[in-house]
Amino acid sequence: MRQLIIISLLFIHFSSLSAELSERACPAWPATHLEKETLQLTAQLAQWDTAYHQSGISPVEDSVYDNLRQKQSFWLQCAGQVLPAPVIPRAEDAISVHPVSHTGLNKMKDKRAVADWMKGRENLWVQPKIDGVAVTLIYRYGQLAALLSRGDGEKGQSWTAKAALIPAIPLTIPDLAPQLVLQGELYLKMTGHQQSANGGLNARSKVAGAMLRTSVSDILNQLGIFIWSWPDGPLSMSSHLGKLSQFGFPVVSQYTLPVKSVDEVAKWRDTWFLRPLPFATDGVVIRQEEEPAGKYWRNKPATWAVAWKYPPARQLTEVAGITTTIGRSGKVTIILNLKSLRLDDKWVNKVNVGSINRFRKWDVLPGDQVAITLAGQGIPRLDEVVWRVSERTGLQLPDPQQYNALSCFTPEPGCAQQFLSRLVWLSGPEALDMAGFGGATWKKLLNARPADSLVSWLDITEKEMAAVPGIGVKQAQKLMAQISLTREKDFRHWLSAMGFPTFALKFAERQHSWNQLKAMTSPEWEATAGIGKTRANQIFEFIHHPQVMAIAGALRQAHLPAFQ
Repeated sequence: MRQLIIISLLFIHFSSLSAELSERACPAWPATHLEKETLQLTAQLAQWDTAYHQSGISPVEDSVYDNLRQKQSFWLQCAGQVLPAPVIPRAEDAISVHPVSHTGLNKMKDKRAVADWMKGRENLWVQPKIDGVAVTLIYRYGQLAALLSRGDGEKGQSWTAKAALIPAIPLTIPDLAPQLVLQGELYLKMTGHQQSANGGLNARSKVAGAMLRTSVSDILNQLGIFIWSWPDGPLSMSSHLGKLSQFGFPVVSQYTLPVKSVDEVAKWRDTWFLRPLPFATDGVVIRQEEEPAGKYWRNKPATWAVAWKYPPARQLTEVAGITTTIGRSGKVTIILNLKSLRLDDKWVNKVNVGSINRFRKWDVLPGDQVAITLAGQGIPRLDEVVWRVSERTGLQLPDPQQYNALSCFTPEPGCAQQFLSRLVWLSGPEALDMAGFGGATWKKLLNARPADSLVSWLDITEKEMAAVPGIGVKQAQKLMAQISLTREKDFRHWLSAMGFPTFALKFAERQHSWNQLKAMTSPEWEATAGIGKTRANQIFEFIHHPQVMAIAGALRQAHLPAFQ
């Protein structure tokens, strides 16, 4: 379908770019930079086109390719340039002319678009959109005369010699017409393939590889064929399907069903996405029974059929920016801020790429195009950096050696993020469980009343709280009530709030007081808690850290029962 994407952009996408420009901002690059990036992207697309048309290889899936084609068009219009006419590369041996051109399929954006297309049309049918390799079969007087690859839609490679090695292709049919042309999809036969669970499994590339290989491949014996077009065939679909079954193409009649409403189309789309099938699919095709004569078919999207693809398992978007977060334990995490995209039923605008080392391995910067998927429990995941901008200036990142579990108990320079993370943990369910004290509330407090300690909020008054911008009188009363409740929290919860190592909390609370904890040596911790020497040393270092001891002292002076 790659040539369809290129051509359909001329007829559909480019006309909508003016509206898109009013909604999206052009890249904030100098003209020379924009030109450089556009040329690089155009060269990459041309490389993929060559691989697709000459070798049958899809380096990227159609959804990613389509997105980058749109990006190219958008950038060209930003630069005030015209979208060039598509150039579809042909393989050197692509010399056989198709008797009837292969048309493409416009892809419907959503259910509403499908409904609009169906409006006013009669005798509609739905089929699974097979994920395979498009071909033409030519029969003369009942004998197979040629098997051609789709190529550029007008000319294709001759694969006739391989037809005898594909049992699914009848070498003779019970029809003595001087010429009978069929168009269809060679696909890899599967048993119980579930598209929703297994995806495409690279089925199309396996088929293309077997057909392009000069040697005989065992995969040829595993191929099936789905005939989706019979130019100048029977006028009624029922007769069309019946004759194809007689010819030896029974699969198409099993998976071509009449539909009268978009809800029926949606039902079959969902069913085929979830139900085990004998082939990989990437959506459905809706076609009307009435078609023009084959001599009028052109290598451009058909008007009598459209595709409604499944939501891609992964989608492409642009990296808008990069931020770092520092957790309470000092772990530095890199976050990619994304131009919003919809995956499944959720909007995604950021993705966590992990540590600085992992981020550097990804080599991703603002402006790059990235593929995002949903991992377990719907968590966005960076799947691939599909395309990189040419000008790559490194980012200034925090030094991970500067932060650890004993750093930033106060908001000194460079410690704002980790200190805030400590406060969010302190007020969270694992510690003091202070309702209303999330990250946003702590930021408001810190902006209005700079802190010098992890527990300096204990002495804030209700009047001071109400005066904080963004916190009114009623909210101030609720927050003060939460602060009051913290005074009655037990020793264990306060230890957790301070950041005491979680693996030793249940042993620490048995000591009942801070003084008892301080009195324990590292070997005693090792023996009491049944832990190794390393962890015992971590506990000892935490308890005797000057800033931790200062916090404990402040809690004692505040007359908290847990520290008396």
